[in-house]
Parts: sequence; C-alpha cells; structure tokens
Amino acid sequence: MTRIPVQSSAPGKAILFGEHAVVYGEPAIAVPVTQVEATATVTPAAPGRGLTLIAVDLDQSFSLVKGPQDAPLVVAARLTLDHVSAPVPDATLTVESSIPIASGLGSGAAVSTALVRALASFVGVPLTAAEVSGLVYEVEKIHHGTPSGIDNTVIAYGRPTYFVRGAAAGPELLSVGAPFRLLIADTGVPSPTKRVVDQVRKGWEREPDRYGALFERIGGVAREGRRRIEAGDVDALGPLMDENQSLLVDLGVSSPRLDVLIEVARSAGAAGAKLAGAGQGGNMLALVRPEMLDEVAAALERAGAVRTIRTDVT
Repeated sequence: MTRIPVQSSAPGKAILFGEHAVVYGEPAIAVPVTQVEATATVTPAAPGRGLTLIAVDLDQSFSLVKGPQDAPLVVAARLTLDHVSAPVPDATLTVESSIPIASGLGSGAAVSTALVRALASFVGVPLTAAEVSGLVYEVEKIHHGTPSGIDNTVIAYGRPTYFVRGAAAGPELLSVGAPFRLLIADTGVPSPTKRVVDQVRKGWEREPDRYGALFERIGGVAREGRRRIEAGDVDALGPLMDENQSLLVDLGVSSPRLDVLIEVARSAGAAGAKLAGAGQGGNMLALVRPEMLDEVAAALERAGAVRTIRTDVT
C-alpha cells in the first residue's frame, strides 16, 4: 500500500448514436468527452483513521464505515476493496468533477471510474479497463436502475466505443478514420435518466411492436454510423444524427428546450444535431466544422444554453 498521494481522472462521455435502443439489445456508439473530467485523489491519513470520502462538488464528507452504505461513493469504494481483497486503508479520498451533473455526460460513471482507479492504485493493485468498467457498472445501477453499461464502458476505456449490451465479445473500440468535432450545449434542465428510462420501458411494454420498430431503426443508424466513422466519412454523420434525433422524438424523450437548441444549432451551420443521453433535459450535441464552432456556440448561448463544451473525436 502506497504512502504517497495517488490521483486518477476520467472523462465525460456523449452517446453519438443509439440512446435507449441500446437497453434493448441494439448497438450504440459513445465517445469520450475529454474537455471535462472527474478526478479522485487518495492521500494517506494517520493510522486508525480509516477511509474518509469527500465529494467536493456535493459538499459531502463521511467515513466508509459510518457513512450511508447505499451512497454511490461508499458502494464504489467497498466494491473496489472487495475486488482486490484489500483492507480498508487509512486515507482520505477526495473526488471532484467538472462534468455537469444529470446532463447525459456520464458524470456519475466518471466519478466512479476515477475513484475505483485511484483507490485500487493506492492499495497497490492497479486494475484493467475491463475490471474498472465492471465495478463501475455495479455503481451505475444505483444511479440508473437498469443501465445499459455504455457509460461505464466508454469512460473506463477512454476510447470511442461500439457497444452492444451483453455481447459475448465485449465492447469494440472504434478506429476513427478521420477526426471530427462535436459541440455540446447544456439546456440547464436536469435529465432524469432513471425516470426517462422507466418511461420508455413502460411504453415498450404497452406497445412492443411500435417501440421495437423504433429501437431497430435507431440500431440501424448506429450500425451505419460505425461504418461511416471507420471509413472517415464525416460528412455522412450529420444526417445520421438528424435521423437519430427524429426517432428519439418519436420515442417521446426529447423536450421543448432540446428541440429549440437542436434547431438553433442546425440553423447556425451545424451539419447535424441531436439530444445526448436520456433526454427530456440535459445536453444536446452538434457536429460542427472547426471554422463554424464559434458561430454555432454563440448562437446556442444566445438561445439560452447554460454552457457549451467542445470535444474532438479522434
């Protein structure tokens, strides 16, 4: 067990294609958002102090033993220590994040990923990306109920990922044929992921044929998106994003604020735009040529976007 501080970070994520349908076995594509990140730092404490967990952004602090045992940080720490068969260290573990919360950018999975990596390294047992992803998936169940697994996968691996839930071969890391740039805009409205996922599930249970057809079409967009990304055909991605958004509207997971920002982005010169994540709030993302970034960002901010984030997919 190390006696020097250990730090680990993890990026945010955006789903480029395949939201919601991925829960029902269709493929999805997600990319890391490296301009925002979660960071976990573990520092040694005096003998006998145990492990103290501090969430800077939530202004929370509690001990691993005495804190709420269903809190995501506590669950992540206990899962990690159990996985590596390590005793509770005398240390302080501090997490902070620049990723907007409840916005579809994977803030919970990023915090858990940074925590798992830092704590495992501190106790002397570094983990593989697959191990980290598996542990974080268990924590994601607290946040989302029935998560697809895509958030923990793309964030743990830190690479553009083609993901099919339950696939025997596991996630496939994509080779990006030509880099492209995304502009992400925050509606300022929290995205209630668990509630929206439950809403879609209830709709599917009521109308399995209609929802199943929508899921299949969304999966088709993701498959085509993969081909275009690997071929470096960036120009084809914008229309695919627009098609994906139209299908998400049919699923009932968009919102007036998202619709406004998506239309503003397109009108300002984005090649395509769609919501990102569960929907009904949170973020939208647009495919934007580098020379148009400032213009599209300014238009989104004038239209009420709380913040914009730029990220390169390479």
